[in-house]
Amino acid sequence: MHSHHSHSGQFCKHAAGTLEEVVLEAIRQGFEVYGLSEHVPRYRQIDLYPEEEGLTLAQLSSQFEDFLVEAHRLKALYAPQIHLLVGLETEFITALDLESLDALLQKHQGQVEYLVGSVHHLNGIPIDFDRPTFEKAAESVDGSSKDLSAFLCAYFDAQYEVLRRFHPEVVGHLDLCRLYTPTLQFSQFPEALERAKRNILYAIEYGTLFEINAAALRKNWETPYPGVDLLQIILQHGGRLALSDDSHGPHAVGLNYGRLAVYLERAGVTDLWFLEYSETPNGYGRHVRAVKMEQNWATHPFWSRLS
Repeated sequence: MHSHHSHSGQFCKHAAGTLEEVVLEAIRQGFEVYGLSEHVPRYRQIDLYPEEEGLTLAQLSSQFEDFLVEAHRLKALYAPQIHLLVGLETEFITALDLESLDALLQKHQGQVEYLVGSVHHLNGIPIDFDRPTFEKAAESVDGSSKDLSAFLCAYFDAQYEVLRRFHPEVVGHLDLCRLYTPTLQFSQFPEALERAKRNILYAIEYGTLFEINAAALRKNWETPYPGVDLLQIILQHGGRLALSDDSHGPHAVGLNYGRLAVYLERAGVTDLWFLEYSETPNGYGRHVRAVKMEQNWATHPFWSRLS
């Protein structure tokens, strides 16, 4: 059993607990593969969140480097008990973030084993901070938060740029753009739906894993990310799925995984994939490869321990 997306309060100010506490909880629950994927640094003071008040950009950069050191320490220390992967979660606030990620990956080649490709901002405004900020981001695209078509298109265009430029091994919360409108159906926004399909097909072509992300369930969604409409597109075109808890501390490790299983069964999902470390780098210079679970995922003993 696996998760590819996690955070800790030690290296993310809106999370809780230490990275080691997250790892120990994953071991306790019986995870076999667990990805450590803290956010990359941000590069403008204006992009810091309220809880980061007082931090400097230099401190954010140092914090990320400290994360890599600690993650690799834990990877070695707990290797007999769990297969840890050391990655990062991307940001795309402005073009500066993409340029800086290029430099960061070159600097830490071999230490960053995989990428979770995510978008959390539009026009420099967070879309997942709170509802008023989400509406502000939507209005920044076309002057209105009521007609979301332009906002959704802009989100998928930003996501496409991350996919095209970095080929992340995991696509993070594919439809985060509807966090505050969870019943939104992309069929009502044909231009946005076409962009979502474009992204999905491109990501399938280069070989990504699409995470089934449990975090949406703790944010009052009826489903994980992605919703049923996009999940069906992924499945129709042979896309590969993996699991993520997107935990923000030990309290959220494996949270709502039981509901993930129900969602997957209802969707008719038969195969799940996970990443494992590879001595041989993949086509993008990172040291992971995708592996299909040998057994039927639904028969894994992990699920019986949840009940």
